Amino acid sequence: MPTDLAKEIEGSLRVSAKGLGYLNWPSLKPKYTIEIEPMSLNTALNGDQVRVRVIGPVAGKTDLYAGEVIEIRERKKLEFVGVIEQENGFIYLIPDDKRFYRDILIDGKLLNGAQAGQKVLAKIIKWEDAKKEPQGEVVQIIGQPGEHNTEMLAVVFDRGFKTGFPDPVEAEAKKLKDFEPENLKREVESGRRLDFRQVPTFTIDPVDAKDFDDAISIREVGNGRWEVGVHIADVSHYVRPGTALDAEAIKRATSIYLVDRTIPMLPEILSNDLCSLVADQDRLVFSAIFSINDDGEVLERKFGKAIIHSQKRFSYEEAQTVLTKGEGQFAAELTTLNKLAYRLREKKIADGAIVFETEEIKFELDESGKPIRAYKKIRTDTHLLVEDFMLLANREVAQYVAKLTGEGDKKFVYRVHDLPDHDKLKQLSDFIRPLGYHLKLTDGQISSRDLNLFLQMITGKPEEMMIKTAAMRSMAKAIYSTKNIGHYGLAFTYYTHFTSPIRRYPDLMVHRLLEIYLQSKLPPGEMLAEYNHLVEHTSEREVQAQEAERDSIRYKQVEFMSARVGQTFDGVISGIAKWGLYVQDQETGAEGLIRISNIGDDFYVFDEKSYAIVGERKKERYRLGDKIKVKIVSTNLADRQIDLTIVK
Repeated sequence: MPTDLAKEIEGSLRVSAKGLGYLNWPSLKPKYTIEIEPMSLNTALNGDQVRVRVIGPVAGKTDLYAGEVIEIRERKKLEFVGVIEQENGFIYLIPDDKRFYRDILIDGKLLNGAQAGQKVLAKIIKWEDAKKEPQGEVVQIIGQPGEHNTEMLAVVFDRGFKTGFPDPVEAEAKKLKDFEPENLKREVESGRRLDFRQVPTFTIDPVDAKDFDDAISIREVGNGRWEVGVHIADVSHYVRPGTALDAEAIKRATSIYLVDRTIPMLPEILSNDLCSLVADQDRLVFSAIFSINDDGEVLERKFGKAIIHSQKRFSYEEAQTVLTKGEGQFAAELTTLNKLAYRLREKKIADGAIVFETEEIKFELDESGKPIRAYKKIRTDTHLLVEDFMLLANREVAQYVAKLTGEGDKKFVYRVHDLPDHDKLKQLSDFIRPLGYHLKLTDGQISSRDLNLFLQMITGKPEEMMIKTAAMRSMAKAIYSTKNIGHYGLAFTYYTHFTSPIRRYPDLMVHRLLEIYLQSKLPPGEMLAEYNHLVEHTSEREVQAQEAERDSIRYKQVEFMSARVGQTFDGVISGIAKWGLYVQDQETGAEGLIRISNIGDDFYVFDEKSYAIVGERKKERYRLGDKIKVKIVSTNLADRQIDLTIVK
């Protein structure tokens, strides 16, 4: 180890399913990783903030150093989901999370009614000695493993989310509901709000949606101009800082959308009623109003509090039918909005927005929650229409505030997307070179415009899916930040989240800040300091919610495939590792593993440079994106695992 390297570093610990800990050492060039043996973790768990002593290089590795946890700065979480087991007079929780490398010992007096075989939520109450098991207490009984409701709740609880709301939160929501008629009358008569109740206005949402964040209005204002209003639920009017409602919303930070239910950020009185822009009701909104010409150019914009009366609740399918036939309620308005959306989209793509078409898999469930049909969610013009106008509102709000406050002052909440990682881009460039493609890198980077041109160039080619999958994996993750660095993927210099305050706390923060700036005031210093912390918290909660959503889908995919063991399907290689091939079923999106030892008819090895599995004798290659026929050998619902074999 070079003498000038620090021997102690801090960071967020990652733990593998094998119980090995890893900590990035990003300050060094080239980058190094610290590997920590299970007994050197000293009770540290996945996600904990830790201080690690660097011991020395790992034999045979040029970029790996051994380390030992010497201090746990902050625990990521203390509550875990698992199944109660009893053996030799001892009671344990076997955690569902395979990255938790120890079982939790539970005293019989702390079972709180739980019995062996049940799935529960338990909390670690003591763990000081790494040589001993952690001690825990059952917090909540979830149910029997394998039951639909049990497994859906388990993915939520294991990510630190709750389903029901505390009594004080529900009480505050009920008071708001009781006071609403008087509140609405006062807001209308005050003159402080723009009145859009006579303007053609409607919502377009999924057919099963219950919370409506946004509505769109449109009217012709002459001289080839259209006034388009993007009206967003005025959650900030109801959820005020310092209340129990706000504290709970901060804790959750986001709603969660599982395959069969929504775990809302706000109580249903607000999310499905007071704040929801339901049809045929007056509703309070925060609006972005644009004057747009027929070429989709934004000529004027203004923001402000308003009141609307949505005249129609469209599902995407209903709106698309009206748009396709050119007849029905609001046919003219939808047609105009669609034309304007096309212009906005064309400009966005011309400016370099990256177009990654992804397919969303949905499941139809029977009464018991068992998946009986899988289908792909089809993105129509109406989906894109809504998306384009929400993007417009988000971009224009961010640009307005950034120009008003100065970009470097950390006085706003942005949605940012960093440039791709240099190392990952180089790997992508090396990966596509043998396929006859060249990635235009300048100082290790590529502009979003050049990347989009490249992706358009490979559209329709046999290797399209393989390359697009690899390209997506080279991208950074979008996060919330008070420091604006732009949004690489959208090619926007300024971008925020303004359009979904019912289900995202950062949008609520944006509304509060925007209201202050529209009054020509400055936010208090303590408010900005709090928001600077909350952008990190909300970014983390977003990831946890996405993991819960993916876990619920993954569970249903494996359950769906369990009834098809022995059947074959045509799939695409979606991942490659030294232990085998991951293959995705195009119908369900389910991903299974072909172990490298089971490929057969040759000795196969992982070729890291070409990102392929290659037979040493016959030189047969399996690459990312290749189409392949496979058979389902077995499934494991508890581990969310599907085992496959190649059919030749």
